[in-house]
Formats: sequence, structure tokens, C-alpha cells
Amino acid sequence: MTHDFVDIDTSKPQSARIWNYWLGGKDHYPVDRAAGDEVLAKIPDIADGARAERAFLIRVVRYLVAEVGIRQFLDIGTGLPTLNNTHEVAQATAPECRIVYVDNDPLVMAHARALLTSTPEGVTDYIHADLREPDTIVAEAARTLDFTQPVGLMLLGVVNHIMDSDEAYSVVQKLLKVMSPGSYLALTHSTAEVHGERMLEVMRQVNERGGTPIRARTREELVHFFDGTELLDPGVVSCSFWRPDPIDVGVPAEVYLFGGVGHKVA
Repeated sequence: MTHDFVDIDTSKPQSARIWNYWLGGKDHYPVDRAAGDEVLAKIPDIADGARAERAFLIRVVRYLVAEVGIRQFLDIGTGLPTLNNTHEVAQATAPECRIVYVDNDPLVMAHARALLTSTPEGVTDYIHADLREPDTIVAEAARTLDFTQPVGLMLLGVVNHIMDSDEAYSVVQKLLKVMSPGSYLALTHSTAEVHGERMLEVMRQVNERGGTPIRARTREELVHFFDGTELLDPGVVSCSFWRPDPIDVGVPAEVYLFGGVGHKVA
């Protein structure tokens, strides 16, 4: 685990901090709030997507722990700590769960201690690394996780920051290749399926401002990330449509973040 001091650039908006702002957190700077407010002005329901993705994480982790017996998770693109982080959800059901978080944001590294709280039976660890470094991630995560046993690989809202699709698919496949049969991939990604050109224009503006690069991909392109796995029902859908809790009242709204869960059978 890396504890080296890293300068935090507060002159440019950063996706994890904007996300934290939308989720009602406290770890953001004026530049992040300004960028977040600009997006909200154009797409007022953007924060609904952030909340829907967090609810998706909760449902997926609960399912993997309680229904299929997963006891270890590799969560890449962790973001800043908010309520119901992966380890909290997993260890609430099975205290012995082991979780490794990975992020390349220096502010997330500064908060690693908050992420590293754990049950006495379980373990959490944090790696400061980039998704584009799968070999480094796996080598460091192997200190905590046993890759001969099934792992829940969480890639929520992170692959959309790899602009080149060939590179994005390659990174996900490299990570999947290391996972033993019985592992699961949970992935969410920004799309323009709901907002169309408005979303694409917002992303262009974010990229022009020098913020964290981001792009949309179509539902069909997202299905390709699950090559080598069996997609669980209902497939790749709006995060809010993936097995919504039966106690939810009314029909959930479709959000721009689409996601799915794949089972690595062999």
C-alpha cells in the first residue's frame, strides 16, 4: 500500500470529487462544485444517476455475498468514501469478507484510512494505481485476495474514463483472465442512451475544461465488456432497472449509467 505524499490539484475538476459533491459528500473543491453545477444546469437529473449507481452497488454486493457466496472483492475506481461502501455492504452480511480498493486519485489515497476500517474477521486494503495498470493491480491485490478463489470484480463508473475502446476492452479482459471460475464482473458505464446529444455535449465540455476525460458508449458496446462471462438477467440495463428492490414504490426512473453483472463460468 502506497502512503507517499501526492499533491492534489485543485485547479481542475476531478470526477471522484464531482461525484462526491453530487452524492452529498464533503470532499470537493470550488472547481468541482462549479463543474458539477454546470452539468446539473444542462442535465438536472444527473445526480439521480450517481445515487442509482450507488444503489446498484449495494444490490449487487448483497446478491454476490448472500446468494452466491462471494467473500472477496476487487473494487477499482473506488471514488471517495460515502455511505455504503463495498466493504460495509459485504461485511454487514459476511464479516469475513476481504476487500481491496483501487483508485488513482490522490484525494482518495488521502482518505484510504477511512476506507480501511474493517470487521475484526475481515480485511480491507487500498492500492493507489490506475485501471490501465492491471498487472500492477493484480500483483498488489494478491497480498490480500486469493485469486484461486472467486472474486467480485467491481468496475463502477471507471471504464468510461478510458477513451480508447480497444484499450478499455483489453484492460477488462486482462483482469477477467486472472479471476478464477465462479468470479463475477459488475460494471457500470456512462451512456447517451437516455439524454442523447445533451449528454455527449456535456462530456465534450468536461473534456475541454481539462477535467477527468470521460466518454459514453452504447448499450451494445457495454455488452462487449462482458465477453467471457454469462450475463445475469436482466442483462445490461439502466442501473436503476437492475433487479430493483421489491419494496421500492413506483417505477424507478431510467438513468444514464447502464450496468450489468457477468458470471465467469470457466
